[in-house]
Amino acid sequence: QAQFVESGGGLVQSGGSLRLSCAASGITFYNYIIHWYRQVPGKERELVASISAAGDESYVADPVKGRFIISRDNVKNTVYLQMNDLQPEDTAVYYCNYPPGANLDAWGQGTQVTVSS
Repeated sequence: QAQFVESGGGLVQSGGSLRLSCAASGITFYNYIIHWYRQVPGKERELVASISAAGDESYVADPVKGRFIISRDNVKNTVYLQMNDLQPEDTAVYYCNYPPGANLDAWGQGTQVTVSS
């Protein structure tokens, strides 16, 4: 059974940085693209960044381009999201998932990121 555990969130001032981690288990990790999403209460979950199975290709959404970097360690079964120059609009709960889990709407508990102005 696939399980994703997000960590690294917290409260940070505008302009600050955080590094989120996503530890995966129950899947053949190196076979899957992994996504980071975020969700604000009352709004739909939005895709923030994605990384290919081998880690050689990545995508970041326009609102975070130039500030967020996604990476992965296939030995540790972990994906990271380095978030720099954080802004209040980045405040959200951040989740990671792989495509089958997202399609089934199966999510972990996420990690809260709060950016104060």
